[in-house]
Order: sequence, then structure tokens, then C-alpha cells
Amino acid sequence: MTSDPIILLEGVTKVYGIDEARVEALRGLHLTIEPGEFVAVMGPSGSGKSTLMNIIGCLDRPTTGRYCLAGEDVSRMNKDQLADVRNRKIGFVFQSFNLLRRATAIKNVMLPLLYDRKSRLSPRQREASAQAALAAVGLADRAGHFPNQLSGGQQQRVAIARALITDPVLILADEPTGNLDSQSAGDIMAVLRDLHARSRTIVMVTHEHDIAAYAQRSVLVRDGQITNESADGLLSPAAVRVPVHVEGS
Repeated sequence: MTSDPIILLEGVTKVYGIDEARVEALRGLHLTIEPGEFVAVMGPSGSGKSTLMNIIGCLDRPTTGRYCLAGEDVSRMNKDQLADVRNRKIGFVFQSFNLLRRATAIKNVMLPLLYDRKSRLSPRQREASAQAALAAVGLADRAGHFPNQLSGGQQQRVAIARALITDPVLILADEPTGNLDSQSAGDIMAVLRDLHARSRTIVMVTHEHDIAAYAQRSVLVRDGQITNESADGLLSPAAVRVPVHVEGS
């Protein structure tokens, strides 16, 4: 495992538009996440949280500043280079699962390997890797099932298996329990906590304090900057709450 930070953001800004339409989504943001950390990212709507996650996920580039992912400076990479980094280094888990409806669980898990142009794995090796990833999330017996034959929690576990298939340095989970009931949400967080125990690095966006409590630490984004951190995953509700302006105060 690399000795470099998995995520190193130094003075990162992101600006959209020009002149009167100019919006500073990120304002000189600094963030370091070490190998094996489990970090929850929280923040109110409009805080810059989504922009931050797009940059961390190599879906966008900073306007200024530096972003190194596992020791590789990705700040000025072009779209093709960023796509290659995403496929090699990041496993994504989305709120809406993003599974192909007409593909079985095992074929959904294999997708990142099919998109890897540098992979030399045979079809049999790809299938074995996908089966192992499904087993890691407790779904070895559901490999041949289609998404509509799986519960929401099972679909999200398939998505986590898909995120693991390329052995990424970072798992990036965006509201992974947002579409799940409380029981299924607890099951998914148990899977993520188990992966963290196996030294996986996980960054998770959530607005739920009970979900953030599973993380090793939490960071709060507000007005395009990190404004608060907690070492135990628990930020106070008051810290995250959007300040209310009262006229005349």
C-alpha cells in the first residue's frame, strides 16, 4: 500500500462562470486522507460538498490548487487521463446503485474490468474475480440474479462488489444508504465498516449523523471550505445545521 496520502488537496478552488455569474464553489480547501481511513463528508446544500466529491472522484478538475491521489498529481489531467485514473484507482458506490437491469449480479460486478483497456485477464479470470468480490459482500449465492430479483440492500452490495473489483486505492460512496430502509442501511454500513477493518480507504458523503457515526472521522464542508472535523465520526447536529438569518439581527 502506498505511503503517500490517498487524498491530498492543497489550496483547491473551483470557480464556475464569470463576472456577475461567477460562483466560488471551493475556496482554498485543504484536506488530507491517509491510507486506511474511513472519512464521512457532511455539509448543507450549497456548501461545496458535491463539487469536492466530483474533484476527489476525478470527475472534475480544480480551477487552482493541487490534488494528488495516492501520490499521483491529477490536478491538470485531461478527460481521458482522468477516466483512466477513475477506472484504476477509484471504486464508486452511488445512492441509486446504477446497476444494469438486464445484466446479472456477476456481470454488473465485472463491468469495470471490461472497461479496462490494459487488463489482460481472461473471461474466466474476470468471472472468478467478480465471484470473489460478491463473496466479500455476502452475495456469492446471488451471482446469477438480476437487479429486479434483489432487494435494495442486496443491490447496493452488488454495487460495492463492483467498486472492489479493480482493487482500487479509494472507495468513494455517495449517500450509499439514501435509498434504503434503516435495516438495510445498517447492513450496508456493516459491509463498509468491515472493508475499513481490512484497511480499505473509504470516503463517504452523507447527511445522516447516525450513518456518519460509522466513519473513523467526519469533516464538515461549508462555504467551500472545511470548517469542522471530528475524530470519532460524530459532528454535532448544530455544526452541520445551516445558520438561519433573522431580519434585523
